[in-house]
Formats: sequence, structure tokens, C-alpha cells
Amino acid sequence: MEKFNDTYHHQMPAQLRFSDVDRFGHVNNSVYFSLFDMCKTRYLFDVVGKDIFEKVSIVVVHVDADFISPVYFPDEIVIQTAITKLGHKSFTLHQRAKNKRTDDVKCECETVMVVMDNDLQKSIDIPLEFRTAVAAFEENENLAKQ
Repeated sequence: MEKFNDTYHHQMPAQLRFSDVDRFGHVNNSVYFSLFDMCKTRYLFDVVGKDIFEKVSIVVVHVDADFISPVYFPDEIVIQTAITKLGHKSFTLHQRAKNKRTDDVKCECETVMVVMDNDLQKSIDIPLEFRTAVAAFEENENLAKQ
């Protein structure tokens, strides 16, 4: 996974449940993916608009995660999300789970997603309004040009 060290403009608290804890007393690794999914969706709603999923489908094609150190219940964590690359038909999100109190990074995840046409069931170019909104939000005009 390529390391991302820039500023995250999107952050969301993620509430842990007692059922998220495994027999070792820490949050099970599968739970991170649910939290990351929830925060990806919130990022897209906040940045591109809540109607984005009426226009296109966005599907995960690759996930890469590094579990750095455990999270224990009832730690408070936040999920930070950034789009770090916009291709023609795909984009890359970088996310990390951080302990809210200590600021320690607990897990990092990179996800590649593809934009799909619902009716044709095939990948399509990322819409210009999507590209423009992400570049403005991330304060990175190069994203709009990729």
C-alpha cells in the first residue's frame, strides 16, 4: 500500500459496539471494513452529493489494509478519508482509523473503486462533476486532471 501523509479533510467518528470485540478483547479485523465502508459512503455524500448513487454505481475492486495496533472496546476512534487518485474509470481512497484520545493510527486502508453504469453493467468514465467536486474538496487541482 502506498503511504499517504497529506491532510485529511474528511473525518467521522465511528462508534464501536461491544459485539465488535473478539475473544481477544480487541475489535475484530472484519469490523474495520464495515467502518471504512460507512465512512466512504458519508465521504461521497458530503463531497459529491447524496444523489451520486442514483446516477452511477460505485463498486470496490481492490482493498489493502494494514492493521497497525489493536483497538479495544470502548476506545473512541475516528475514520479519516481522502481520495488520493482519480483515474479515468476508477479512483483510490485512503482511510485510516485513529484513536481519538491518543491520535495513534490503528489501521490504514487503501481501496480502489470503479464507477459503473447501472443499466449497462460496465465501467464508465468518472463524471466531470464528481471529479471537480473531489478536486475542490481535497484542495488538489491535479486530481481533476488525472
